[in-house]
Amino acid sequence: MNTAEETKTNPKETMLIGIGNDYRSDDSAGLRAARRLKELRLPGVQVIEESGDGTILMNLWKKAESVLVIDTVRSGQEPGTIHRIDVQSEILPKEFFRFSTHHFCLADAIQLSRTMNELPRQFVFYGIEGKNFDAGMELSPEISGVLEQFISDIYNEVTQ
Repeated sequence: MNTAEETKTNPKETMLIGIGNDYRSDDSAGLRAARRLKELRLPGVQVIEESGDGTILMNLWKKAESVLVIDTVRSGQEPGTIHRIDVQSEILPKEFFRFSTHHFCLADAIQLSRTMNELPRQFVFYGIEGKNFDAGMELSPEISGVLEQFISDIYNEVTQ
């Protein structure tokens, strides 16, 4: 994984941050999507993998102009539901991350960045509703079935 210290930020690039844990089943969907998009070597897109610690995320996007974060969420909707939130105009619900292992989660980091006037000019969140967050490396069938659509939606977002 990249760390804030290792990542050089080019403000003209879109910073795509995939969040997750490879060993918590569906929680790996954001990382898997980021890896697939990284393989495409999209011009003007910097792909970074992170675990989801809010302070690290804030340091990453502090100087970026355009950020797209992808992660697995658990809001109670049907597993496989894809969420898109424009963070500049909407609040990212903290309830999405109620099963996060981080005390200072993505929603907290976004809100603090907003308060400090350090939120990137363009900031979009893509989440996929997970089902299984138990130990393991396999995605649930519900997530496996929509992962390609999830990746396609994100690809379309960063290439428009």
